[in-house]
Amino acid sequence: MSDLVIAPQAVLRGRRLIPHQRERLAALAQRWLLVGGATAVALVLPQLAGAGMPPVQVLTLKECTVAVRQQLARIIADAGIQGVLACGGGKALDAGKLAAHDHDIPVVTIPTTAATCAAWTALSNIYSPAGAFQYDVPLRRCPAWLLLDYDLIQTAPARTLAAGIGDALAKWYEAAVSTAQATDTCVVMAVQQARVLRDILLQKAIPALTQPGSETWQQVVDATVLMAGLIGGLGGAQCRTVAAHAVHNGLTHWPQTHAWYHGEKVAFGILVQLRLEEMQGAPLAGVARAQLLSLYRSIHLPCTLAELGLGDLGESELLALAQVIGQPGSDLHRLPFAVSPTQLIQAMQTTTQPWVNPPVAAG
Repeated sequence: MSDLVIAPQAVLRGRRLIPHQRERLAALAQRWLLVGGATAVALVLPQLAGAGMPPVQVLTLKECTVAVRQQLARIIADAGIQGVLACGGGKALDAGKLAAHDHDIPVVTIPTTAATCAAWTALSNIYSPAGAFQYDVPLRRCPAWLLLDYDLIQTAPARTLAAGIGDALAKWYEAAVSTAQATDTCVVMAVQQARVLRDILLQKAIPALTQPGSETWQQVVDATVLMAGLIGGLGGAQCRTVAAHAVHNGLTHWPQTHAWYHGEKVAFGILVQLRLEEMQGAPLAGVARAQLLSLYRSIHLPCTLAELGLGDLGESELLALAQVIGQPGSDLHRLPFAVSPTQLIQAMQTTTQPWVNPPVAAG
């Protein structure tokens, strides 16, 4: 039996959405907890209060950690919380979703950036207090509602949307390599949607970033938040996280990379994955990598270890990084071929190397 958790119960799209949700929120719960980053809470809390929907409790946070999970559990129990409003970026949304999951109460996600599809998914990632990825927690259900307010999204720096583009692009490159022989209808649907998602982003990423608030910008926001989330719900983990996300997870253990967003590190991970595929004799991976390098340089996504702050790593540190990325249970092992630490290091060091069509063997 497969158990797919595909989508939120409802997705509301528009501008200045919160003031019009009083009756709908009241039908879900009466006592709300608002969870989010400081910037997001400052945006959302006045709108809730102005509409006569002040939360019972508010918690601002930076990381989704075990300690934060425990803190949220105490708040929910002590204050009789009946629902969670999660606002902000990926870690705040993950923390709010996880708290609702732990207490089996509804969660409404209100993303204030388009940097990830966390507002959609039935998944929360746990990090260490220092920001290193630890593990993910599958959730019973997707959010009750997703409020995609373009006014809120437009307050975020353009860099966050570029990061979301990097994260969403990974859906195609990871799903394509891990599901080549898939026959399950839902997986096939997810992979084909991932192909369309890639095409949308390759065509519209640059004009969207140069025209914030435009129709094209809105389409790209929908792609990074909604379409990417749907693909993960339909296709499951194998369409959600493979080598590109494994590279991200490993990079988070190096403090030098903490200035970079999730999607920016995932974007670098796509280049690493494509290099690994090239090393296995897949020339089309080299063509794809060259195409992405052109886009990355236009929208300022990182292309090298040096750009991520890791250009000075010695041999022992590079080996340690490769071992963290490829540890047992890593998403790296969803690749259809084995990868040694030496191969992984080589791939990370040569992400911008020109693709050369390998010579055809004689005879």
